[in-house]
Amino acid sequence: MLDPRVTERRNPRSADIDLASPLEIVDLMTAEDRGVADAVATQREPIARAIALVEGAFRDGHRLFYVGAGTSGRLGVLDASECPPTFGSDPVMVQGIIAGGPAALLRAQEGAEDRPDGARSDLETAGVARGDVVVGIAASGTTPYVRAALESASSVGAKTVILACSPPATALLDLVDVAILPITGPEVVTGSTRLKAGTATKLVLNMLTTGAMVRLGKTYGNLMVDLQATNDKLRDRSERLMMITCGLSREAARQALAAADGRVKVAITMQKLGLSADAARARLAEAGGVIRRVVPDAPPPVE
Repeated sequence: MLDPRVTERRNPRSADIDLASPLEIVDLMTAEDRGVADAVATQREPIARAIALVEGAFRDGHRLFYVGAGTSGRLGVLDASECPPTFGSDPVMVQGIIAGGPAALLRAQEGAEDRPDGARSDLETAGVARGDVVVGIAASGTTPYVRAALESASSVGAKTVILACSPPATALLDLVDVAILPITGPEVVTGSTRLKAGTATKLVLNMLTTGAMVRLGKTYGNLMVDLQATNDKLRDRSERLMMITCGLSREAARQALAAADGRVKVAITMQKLGLSADAARARLAEAGGVIRRVVPDAPPPVE
């Protein structure tokens, strides 16, 4: 019987993968992966709508939650955990909730995805409330944990998004505010959604948080000016950003950053407009955090 879930169907192109050489396996998987970006591109409009929902939530002081099980849950936690160092965001702004809890990040928690009560409890513990955005990630489109999470989120007035690589049931589509459905087709290894479906999921999550953070003014052009300089690499990047955008020496860049408490965006505004740190922060706040609304000139062109 044909499984209605596209991600569970057998891929005829990989039927003899067990007889393939290493190079043939690479070629086969590369050929399959080429279609992933195209599948994501078909969802450009719903992805954009989801970005707008997330931006609006952030501007109103609300949060983004990713909810999933297995690979889907791990990808959500991964994206959430990378937002603070990349964009200087508060860790509570983007949170990942995975079926089975933190232990599921390292080892599969069998049966956790089949427990709707677990989802409801996890969202309650996280304090999901009206105005938040909850993105349910379910490669197959049928995960009970994710469905229950979206139902629970909707019941408290949160905005909801389903991200799936196989068409979900109509009832679930009717429940959510946005449906993002990059249909990537049968996997190279049947049902292994860490492959094409996982890649598509990562691409979409990249767009959601990057898009929303850019809209919040976390970049100056394409420069990452709200990063947290928590290690030597990021401190060096912060200094180089000041050197590039303001024409400073390395030592002058360090001094400018020190005067701005290490915040690159504040330091750039101080340098460009001759302001104190407090005045620069106030001007940025008035502009919704978008540096291009405060600083008159664009970043230097790419060399």
